[in-house]
Amino acid sequence: MINEVNSLALAYIGDAVYELCVREYLLSKKIFKVKNLQQESIKYVSAKGQYKILIKMIDSQFFTDEELNIIFRARNHKIDHRPKSCDVVTYKYATGFEAIIGYWYLNKNYNRINEMLEYIRGE
Repeated sequence: MINEVNSLALAYIGDAVYELCVREYLLSKKIFKVKNLQQESIKYVSAKGQYKILIKMIDSQFFTDEELNIIFRARNHKIDHRPKSCDVVTYKYATGFEAIIGYWYLNKNYNRINEMLEYIRGE
């Protein structure tokens, strides 16, 4: 099934998985006010935040060649709309970031998702 899923569909599921992981992480930091949760989550889940994280991870050679291929395939996928909150390049990299998370999730590679989360948290 995973081979039938296109890049944007991987990003679609990856977005949901990542959002949930970030929300769980913020609650574990004992942030309980919704306003504060929302403000803090933007650092992680906005396209700009995802772009910054992804570039740092690429530069540190976090990803395998296969994973980079998935990221870049999603980044290069044609988009049908123009993002409002950022430039197109940032948005496309964020799509690649979400796609690799979706790929890991659908392959039940939860260890890789956890490694990514640990990297992001600096653990």
